[in-house]
Amino acid sequence: MKKHTFYILDVFAEKKYAGNQLAVVRNAKALSDEQMQKITREMNYSETTFILSDEPHDVGYDVRIFTPAEEVPFAGHPTIGTAYIIRNEIIQEPVEQIILNLKVGQVPVNFEKEVLWMKPKEITFGEIYKSEDIIQFLTIDKEDIDDNFPIQHVSIGIDFLFVPLKSLDAVKRACIIKDKLFDWLKDKQAKCVFVFCPETYNPENDMNVRLFADYFGIAEDPATGSANSCLASYLVKHRYFGKNKIDIKVEQGYEIGRPSLLYLRAQEKEGKIEVSVGGKVELVAKGELI
Repeated sequence: MKKHTFYILDVFAEKKYAGNQLAVVRNAKALSDEQMQKITREMNYSETTFILSDEPHDVGYDVRIFTPAEEVPFAGHPTIGTAYIIRNEIIQEPVEQIILNLKVGQVPVNFEKEVLWMKPKEITFGEIYKSEDIIQFLTIDKEDIDDNFPIQHVSIGIDFLFVPLKSLDAVKRACIIKDKLFDWLKDKQAKCVFVFCPETYNPENDMNVRLFADYFGIAEDPATGSANSCLASYLVKHRYFGKNKIDIKVEQGYEIGRPSLLYLRAQEKEGKIEVSVGGKVELVAKGELI
């Protein structure tokens, strides 16, 4: 295999060795789909991205995203982390915006001091489920679910099942019963389970969340930009905080020892919800595939 430079990053991290780990591989155009999948499994992070070329195409950079199980059309922390590498390692100039050409289309990432912001593609809302459906595969009680808000399928190219919980204690207790989940998912679009509540570990934050993605080979993700993009839209659509605009901090990953922080902005304008998700990035390592 031709040598390829790769980087290891911590995304949505306020310091090193926190947030969500990401591997980014450069000049990957010559790699086959099979090679990309094998490299991703070797890295064994929730995602690995492949920048096909150091040269832009159609004003953006062609990027592919893989989980250990399969390629995905979009994911949040890989988008932000890859934009960081393009700006700091490839362009090496303080540009204000990087555009990534992903399977879902072009996704811009903007730089505001230390925080990188992405504007995701359109978020859609699907079927609503009953609490009885959920407690068969999630180790919580029916009383833990906040029935003021819907248990709902929300999609951004990746499909999530949103489960609003009342307390941090309920979020901590949440655990997937895998065989029952997989049986339930057979005829459902939503493939990942996202639980959230308004109580937090850090009083400076506004929400605590967890993401279970066993379907994609990830038991629990420490920081999920795609799911939190959907969360921002969900909170505005259902007036979770009683208004059509949010600017909040969301913590994730505390239960698995990878504390992460995501910044969410969203506002409803003329019937459409505009969403931005931000976070900081730490470069941890650089090497070569040989």
